[in-house]
Amino acid sequence: MIPRNLRHLRLFASVAELKTLTAASEHWHISQPAVTQAINKLEREAGGPLFERSPNGFFLTDRGEVLQHRVTSAFALLDPVLADISPRLKITLSYSQLLAVIAVAESENFTLAARRLGLAQPTVHRAVTQVEQEAVRSLFERTSFGILPTRLCQALIEAARLAIYEFDQADAELAGINGGEAGRIVIGAMPLARSTILPRALAQFRELKSTYPVKLLDGPYDELLGGLRRGTIDFLIGALRDPAPIGDIVQEALFDDRLALLAGPRHPLTSKQDVSLDDLIGYPWVVPRQGTPTRDQFETLFTAAGKAPPSRVIESGSLLLMRGLLNESDHLGCLSRHQSQPECDNGMLVTIDHPTDHLVRPIGLTYRRNWRPTSIQTLMFKLVADVTRSAGMLDTAT
Repeated sequence: MIPRNLRHLRLFASVAELKTLTAASEHWHISQPAVTQAINKLEREAGGPLFERSPNGFFLTDRGEVLQHRVTSAFALLDPVLADISPRLKITLSYSQLLAVIAVAESENFTLAARRLGLAQPTVHRAVTQVEQEAVRSLFERTSFGILPTRLCQALIEAARLAIYEFDQADAELAGINGGEAGRIVIGAMPLARSTILPRALAQFRELKSTYPVKLLDGPYDELLGGLRRGTIDFLIGALRDPAPIGDIVQEALFDDRLALLAGPRHPLTSKQDVSLDDLIGYPWVVPRQGTPTRDQFETLFTAAGKAPPSRVIESGSLLLMRGLLNESDHLGCLSRHQSQPECDNGMLVTIDHPTDHLVRPIGLTYRRNWRPTSIQTLMFKLVADVTRSAGMLDTAT
């Protein structure tokens, strides 16, 4: 891992830009030996030279290019917010102080923040106080409900999380240059991806990268999107939103999925042809929660014909719960066609004879705008696309 010394990383970026130690030392008003010491320490931790030294100046090696791109991206996120709070913080803020501010904001309590960081409570309190003194303003509001970040502090935290993510990406890329591996892939997986796409893609990934850590997170779309935008999730796989919920993400379509109306094998409607909407309204349903694309399509099926959607519903996106309930009762279910196909092939569920081909939802990848994946993350992307292509899913070029 590269040292998380913000001053040393700034000095490195300055040498990369100005090409000499002397110019960098003058720019930051510190001695040239201090700059030399910072660069030497970074090179030891990075696994090799970051610069080629010549009479004409310092020029980045391939390893240096990797670090320079990530460090520049990190400070481009962090510095505008620091400037809004106090220009002095660009010089004085340390990485440990940044972690303390984030921990206090997320815990809303100094004691809980200290426990999270593995530090003494006075140490965390002192770090936050030092930042506030440098900023000449309070970053937190002390209330009866806890310690809440101010608007500027919240902006700092959002930028800091993404800056830390860039440092983590640098660790992963430098490890690759050195012949090793670092980091992990974190995927936000929606239901269809968990049941059909990811099992195949991850099996292939594990054959190529036998020990590389992969973490899958599930949950409501809004929570996954929040994790993506904070930098705790690399990318999402699942149903895309129309329109995109916010402008700082990119949605990349892989294939189109359609709605499936389902029943247990013994349900009366499984033997009926040309099932009508009135037939469907007469039964209770298991449907995904409000706000999901599948639920919107389900309700459109009825509202487009001027009818109210069924009112007797159980909200759940769990295929296991749906399968069990449909086999134990006269409930009907609404789910992705790709997700439910294996259940139908095995005779666990049956598709009801009512047209849904016109109800299309795109499935794909969602990631942050300006996100630069590492080579291993790019490999995961390729495997996901290959899986959809081999399964005959791919309708849209990736």
